[in-house]
Amino acid sequence: MYEPREDSYLLQKYVQKHAHGVVLDVGVGTGIQAEAAARKERVSRVVGVDIDPAAITYCKNTHTDRKFTFIVSDLFARVPKLKFDTIIFNPPYLPADPREVPEDARALSGGKKGYELLERFLSEARSHLNDKGIMLILFSSLTNKNMVDLFIENSGFVFEELGTEKYSMEELYCYKIMINPALIELRKKGVSSIAYLAHGKRGTIFTGKYRGKKVAVKLKRNDSEAVGRVKNEARWLSRLKNLRFMPRLLLLDSQYVVYEFINGQFIEDYIDKHLDVAVRRVLVNVLKQCFALDELQVSKEEMHQPYKHIIIGKTIKMIDFERMHSTEKPQNVTQFVQYICSLSDVLIGKGIYVNIHSLRRLAQKYKKFPDLAHLKEIIDELQR
Repeated sequence: MYEPREDSYLLQKYVQKHAHGVVLDVGVGTGIQAEAAARKERVSRVVGVDIDPAAITYCKNTHTDRKFTFIVSDLFARVPKLKFDTIIFNPPYLPADPREVPEDARALSGGKKGYELLERFLSEARSHLNDKGIMLILFSSLTNKNMVDLFIENSGFVFEELGTEKYSMEELYCYKIMINPALIELRKKGVSSIAYLAHGKRGTIFTGKYRGKKVAVKLKRNDSEAVGRVKNEARWLSRLKNLRFMPRLLLLDSQYVVYEFINGQFIEDYIDKHLDVAVRRVLVNVLKQCFALDELQVSKEEMHQPYKHIIIGKTIKMIDFERMHSTEKPQNVTQFVQYICSLSDVLIGKGIYVNIHSLRRLAQKYKKFPDLAHLKEIIDELQR
């Protein structure tokens, strides 16, 4: 059982200030945070859970007020099915030390890297928190702050740093965490079952259900310095909705965009698993899609490295339009030719001979005269 230390007292200070309503103390230990919360008039009930039966027995014998309920539980496994206004967690947060005995390791170590338990907690917490609720957590610089910040965002939360304290070998951080307001708004608009999918440079991708169908939800990343990129993507999805290779836009806001979920494989996974005829068909079709964008004088950007920008399923779709912009000299076709050339060794292994010099020469001609005739020359070269 973890005895109160410096980290406990730092967290206790903010529990005394912020705890309200129905409170859940995860990893209750001796009950120091549960007791601090229960003293507040604004707190009506405190549920304390711990994986250690000895800790629960201790709390039941020590904290006897009617406000308290104590349960043996591995994180949320046996937590009552209700929404909490405040969730408190002072997790074991140190990287694992192989020299420790198992009992000590469970009290101090959050996993091999120190953050695994906290990551698991964050991934499960949102369904237990009221929309206007808060979570109070504490961790150490030894836990890897950047990773913790990333887990918070990927789990659909935003945070405020309440305070820090430095010790000889580490710095302690206390955070107040709230559900991302964009996710609350999306739920009110009918988007349900929102779950993390992937992390991009400028946006975090979730999946969800909307009107009975699976959708993709992109939220602006908290740490992204790019301004208005999600809004820009929504604008282009709406403007180019008649292009069949664009995902169908469903909902938009300055902080998020919701569009149809595209099932399939990313282009390089597809190439790896298919034969030459199918691969040629995909490359030719993407070139035609790039030409359609060139004709509209818009550049998607990143078509020279479109690893996660092209999905092949029943149809071939492009995704990720955050950087799309109008231009008199679009480069979609020429960028994709550059990408094809970079795959020459892979394509040769598929039985597709790529004459890099000829493709590059034809791409230069197309750059000067971006018309259908010069596109056809590139396609004919690729199909030789």
